[in-house]
Amino acid sequence: MNSYVKFGLLSAAVVGSLTWLAVGGISDTKTYYKTIKELDQMGDQAKVKRIRVGGDVDGNVTYQGHDAYFTLVQKEPGTELHLKVVYSGVDPLPDTMKAGAQALAEGKLGSDNVFHATKIQAKCASKYEAKLPAVKG
Repeated sequence: MNSYVKFGLLSAAVVGSLTWLAVGGISDTKTYYKTIKELDQMGDQAKVKRIRVGGDVDGNVTYQGHDAYFTLVQKEPGTELHLKVVYSGVDPLPDTMKAGAQALAEGKLGSDNVFHATKIQAKCASKYEAKLPAVKG
């Protein structure tokens, strides 16, 4: 076998391996953003897939050991949907994680219908809004 064929086969094996690793890594870290209503409609798939769920923090965050407990709420006309969340991540919760703040929890829904989050993002909308220019007169 000549050296060009060997080099071509080796190159194809390296490129194939890198492609396989990239596709596997993307599918493992891919998460879906859902509302609480969409999470309820997913059924058992919500207990298998890593999901991001958004909502407003309802009430205060309580701590028990290293875990943080809070409830997300989604307000719709005529109804309110609630989702209990347990955060067991290694990073501390953001300072803006207070009642009324918007939060995004990433994790899986447990068999107890409590969302077990490993990552939390929170923001206070009023803190990050752009200032309007002053109007004269």
